[in-house]
Amino acid sequence: MNGAVKYFVFDVESVADGALVSRLRYPGENRTPEEAIARWREKLMTETGKDFIPYTYHIPTAVVLAKVTEKYELVDMVGLGEANYRPHEIVETFWRGWEKYGRPVFVTFNGRGFDVPLLELSAFRYGVSIPGWFSPLGRNYEQPRNRYNQNAHIDLCDVLTNFGSTHFTGGLNLAANLIGKPGKMDVQGAMVQDMHDAGQFQEIEDYCRCDVLDTYFVFLRTRVLMGLLSIHEEQKLVERTKAWLTERAGENLGYRTYLASWGDWQNPWISK
Repeated sequence: MNGAVKYFVFDVESVADGALVSRLRYPGENRTPEEAIARWREKLMTETGKDFIPYTYHIPTAVVLAKVTEKYELVDMVGLGEANYRPHEIVETFWRGWEKYGRPVFVTFNGRGFDVPLLELSAFRYGVSIPGWFSPLGRNYEQPRNRYNQNAHIDLCDVLTNFGSTHFTGGLNLAANLIGKPGKMDVQGAMVQDMHDAGQFQEIEDYCRCDVLDTYFVFLRTRVLMGLLSIHEEQKLVERTKAWLTERAGENLGYRTYLASWGDWQNPWISK
């Protein structure tokens, strides 16, 4: 490792807890978890055009995080998925890892609206204590959960919308494509529930890994935007990361998938 880890760039995939949905949404109907989820998804699709059940009924099925140094170098990626962990173990391992590495800064895309609240609620559900994150005795503006405390959590969607002043239509997929990276490929977030039901745990983790790579590259470009990196420095980091992925592609399908759709940012300042 070329330096201490300062950032955890991460993404969470989750699925609805069918037993919880059955008990709270359809009490007394004796619906199986699968039936309860299917019925609510159908209702949501009819009413909203989307069948995503609210995260408050979810449990994590995969978390992937990239360890990034102060100089913005990607030095490792770790996957916590149901292929090897149960949901409560995913949550415990994530929060304990954050403590172990000295509480790195979280970097997400819309993580303040989904990923972090899901991991907080899961900690509540599974009895995992995270006082370092809540910091209940600290001054309000210094607490990690304070929306504007980017020393604890950088939500790239907040960066690109001035903390929600506008709506970022297109999401991470758009942001990644603007800088030549794959964005969404064969798998979409709405497919995760069905993939989980089919036992495709490793495929979910690989999909999550690709989202984390997109988030990392978007993070680098926001550092250019803020003047913390030059475009030349950013492109050197991108080149090194591509080499890092290529070295490990033989052992990881997610990396192979990402590299197969790799695109290079087209620099408009260079004449062709």
